Amino acid sequence: MSKTTISAALIVIGDEILSGRTQDANLSYLAKWLNNCGVVLVEARVVLDDEATIISTVNELRAKHTYVFTTGGIGPTHDDITSLSIAKAFDVPLVEDAEARELMLSHNPNDVTPERMKMAQVPQGARLIKNSLSKAPGFQIENVFVMAGIPAIMQVMLDDLDGHIEGAGKVLSKTINAFVGESLLAADLGIVQNNFPDTAIGSYPFYRDGVHGAALVVRAVDEGQINAAIDEIKIRLKKRNYRMEDVE
Repeated sequence: MSKTTISAALIVIGDEILSGRTQDANLSYLAKWLNNCGVVLVEARVVLDDEATIISTVNELRAKHTYVFTTGGIGPTHDDITSLSIAKAFDVPLVEDAEARELMLSHNPNDVTPERMKMAQVPQGARLIKNSLSKAPGFQIENVFVMAGIPAIMQVMLDDLDGHIEGAGKVLSKTINAFVGESLLAADLGIVQNNFPDTAIGSYPFYRDGVHGAALVVRAVDEGQINAAIDEIKIRLKKRNYRMEDVE
């Protein structure tokens, strides 16, 4: 992508992900949502519910990327330590937010246990990310966005972020299927990538009806750059008599 690419990273937090008990379903959804905002998700990490690891990972990635998103670890149980860890990463206290408390009480006014009210605690100075389902919010502090790990709740939290993420234009893509082994395409794709540095060209092998092939995907914010790169790829495939097809 171009040097003007606006980048994001995702930190998936939770022992249950690394143990295999729970399968992450948020990465793909977030990547597509960010594409529509003109932001490219360029890095994702999965970390344990470990304070030191969360702090070091957040501090490393927030210095490298325009935006950092985290999922998981903001619930009511003892192992939900994300909010406190983020507060420590920014060297601010974790405080109960009055608006968060009211939102949660509006959902269930009889549930005021200390465990549930733990979810009203955010780093001092953070902006709430609203949750229209269970009302327990996420939060934003500087360029870090902290959200729930439950996919349905993470998705409605993203809805609340509409208009708060500034991108470089929607990331577009076009695909060609080439019916030839991927290794035979590598040299030509490298040349096309060098000729069009403001695009990202990916090759994704497949095996269909006994034939090896590769889906060649060109991504960029400029449709003209995509079309020009696709045209050069087609010329190179045709010269080598490789069968190809456009993908709608």
